[in-house]
Amino acid sequence: MVAGPNQTNFSDLKLFLTIARRHSFTSAAIECGITPSAASHAIRRLEEKLGVELLNRTSRSVMPTDLGAELARSLAGGFDKIDEALNSIGAPGAARFGELRINTFADAAHLLLSPALPEFAKRFPDIRLTVAVEERPIDIVAEGYDAGVRYGHHVPEDMVAVALTGPHRWVVVAAPHYLETHGPPQRPEDLQDHVCIQLQLGDSSSYAWELHDGDGDRAWQVPGNITIKDTATTISAAKAGVGLAYLLEARIKDELADGSLKIVLDSYASSGEPLHIYYGSRRHNHPGLRALTNIVRQQNGLGSI
Repeated sequence: MVAGPNQTNFSDLKLFLTIARRHSFTSAAIECGITPSAASHAIRRLEEKLGVELLNRTSRSVMPTDLGAELARSLAGGFDKIDEALNSIGAPGAARFGELRINTFADAAHLLLSPALPEFAKRFPDIRLTVAVEERPIDIVAEGYDAGVRYGHHVPEDMVAVALTGPHRWVVVAAPHYLETHGPPQRPEDLQDHVCIQLQLGDSSSYAWELHDGDGDRAWQVPGNITIKDTATTISAAKAGVGLAYLLEARIKDELADGSLKIVLDSYASSGEPLHIYYGSRRHNHPGLRALTNIVRQQNGLGSI
């Protein structure tokens, strides 16, 4: 006989939903503030009460059974309503939602998450927010993250994605003293006569500079013996006169303002995809994620979702 709601521990259901979302006893236990052993015992107790197996456990992963997935879908809607009700009245402890884990790359962390942190921390002092900054492409669900931040065209098709910004301009820049010595390029073909700082992507491939030529964007393989994977290091090298650099315009607004870098080939600047936050399920995302998303969107001139 399956236990009724009044016979089932509320916290055990919340824990089960967290494990189903994270696919990990350890990550879920950290979020809920208990030990992995306690989490395992709680789920075993819940399965015994309900008389069904909710999770398939292997040495590599934890996945809901068909019945477990159905229960998780039903529970998610209920917990969303509970969270909304508590937040609507400002109930003490309403924001005690455990850990929120975001995976992002460095430019997005610098441009979007860092400016949002003061407001988020003020509104949600009890949420443990972890921002992991790395360039490599990852499976956010498999690695236990609630959400990731990437350019739109890098978001996996099976993810829910929300734009955080409008389109971005990618520009070619150089230090004034480099341009005085070498002269500015007048058209993309002139890049072959310049020193260009190569840009390495998160998967370790070399990125071709995309420039707009009137008919659309065209990728250019540019010459240069120095390859850098980090934007901050690329900016420093360009300011030191090492060569031309291809950078996100928003990332170098301070350098453009103080004149330490200047845009060349401005009419050829490429328009890039907006930055998006993405996650595995609209109904299973962390309660603090919507708030963080809206803070970032508002700071970048977009409305709330």
